[in-house]
Amino acid sequence: MSDYFAPTFLDRLSTLWRGLMPARTEDIADDLRPDLPVADVEKVRAQMDACLDGFGGDVSARSRAAQLGQAYLSLDPTGKERFLRLLAEAYNTDHDIVRSAARTLLEAKDDAARMRAEQALRKVLVAPRVHLLTQFNALPNGVKFLVDMRDDLLAMGSNDIVLQGLAQDLRTLLANWFDVGFLELRRITWDSPASVLEKIIAYEAVHAIRSWDDLKNRLDSDRRLYGFFHPKMPGEPLIFVQVALVEGLSGNIQGLLDEGAPVGDPAQADTAIFYSISNAQRGLAGISFGNFLIKRVVETLSGEFPRLKTFATLSPMPGFRKWLNERLATGADDLLLPAEQKALAAVARVRGGELSKGGLKDMLLQPNWHKDDDLAEALKVPLMRLGARYLAAERLPPRNGGAVTARDPVAHFHLTNGARIDRLNWLADTSENGLRQSAGLMVNYLYKLNEIERNHETYSGQGKAMLSSGVKALLKD
Repeated sequence: MSDYFAPTFLDRLSTLWRGLMPARTEDIADDLRPDLPVADVEKVRAQMDACLDGFGGDVSARSRAAQLGQAYLSLDPTGKERFLRLLAEAYNTDHDIVRSAARTLLEAKDDAARMRAEQALRKVLVAPRVHLLTQFNALPNGVKFLVDMRDDLLAMGSNDIVLQGLAQDLRTLLANWFDVGFLELRRITWDSPASVLEKIIAYEAVHAIRSWDDLKNRLDSDRRLYGFFHPKMPGEPLIFVQVALVEGLSGNIQGLLDEGAPVGDPAQADTAIFYSISNAQRGLAGISFGNFLIKRVVETLSGEFPRLKTFATLSPMPGFRKWLNERLATGADDLLLPAEQKALAAVARVRGGELSKGGLKDMLLQPNWHKDDDLAEALKVPLMRLGARYLAAERLPPRNGGAVTARDPVAHFHLTNGARIDRLNWLADTSENGLRQSAGLMVNYLYKLNEIERNHETYSGQGKAMLSSGVKALLKD
């Protein structure tokens, strides 16, 4: 669970859930040791059994679930893993009963028998742990509790077969509860609750928010910040996007985020630049909201600002340097064209040859290489071409019979949503992170409304990205 908010969230949750327990009720959390040794595991098992037995009415059920939740929250990482392993193993589906129900279905003689057998099979396929987890939905902040529990599960590793089934059950539950039809699009402003603004600062994953002044600048009149919220988690953004209302495509993130830059007139803007999209809940990983968020924000902005004609991103290329470093480490000799090799060699000779052996690799390792005009100019042509190649042509192999996908995760996201690769921008992010991840390159993905569906189909079916003429020109040898 998030360390940034853990104390306040857990304290509030503890208070709320204790209030659901009848007076003089013993809380098993008070008797548990943080690492949940074997003797204490049996106490938790008894509480899980009590939750599933369902004695009493709704009040009793809520009280039992609250006690079980309190028990989980009282544990350290070792204790939580033992708690989840107990839930995964002891409350899984009974495979013998499932096999018996399947045989009954196969042996059904008529439609009525077949219908009864199908209903029975569906029932036994639902693991008891699913019924147990569902009970938290009725508790205050219970959904957030389950989201964070899945975060804990994912952090424990995806290779543990015992926990994989529990994680999948939890994902299925959350995917149903977080259907996009239940989500509320909300604009976040400087007047939004301080608790929400604090979470925006903490959850921003693309361009760190350095201060309250930085956040205020991102919420100015020529900026917009929208997030999806769920009725069960009204104070918690699920995903949010930051937008700049400008004239023409933006090609530099430092300029876009400059607190000293004059505020633009949003009524005169012709372009909306989506420059940051952040998932705020790690426990909802794999449950996609981003494509719906972009579409909803485009609709909202189009209604508010009729002059807007262009919707594009200013996006990082987080895997570019990793891919490039891997190719350079293998000694690939097809990366640079002869003219590019000649230009880099000329720069190396001027510097006494100290860069000649390592070539491109050593040049990118030079501190502040981007501030050296001659070196940056020599690197611009090959890096722009290789960046275009990385986005347009480098693919991951298909998984589970699907299509190939872009190697870069941000590219895959936008190409799946129907964008095209419109423009690469040189030294567009000269922050330490931008240079380390993408050699300072950023890319504009263009959402052209009348092309989105076609672009989506082309990429999803063939793994082929739609490119502007400018990007195509970069790819020519």
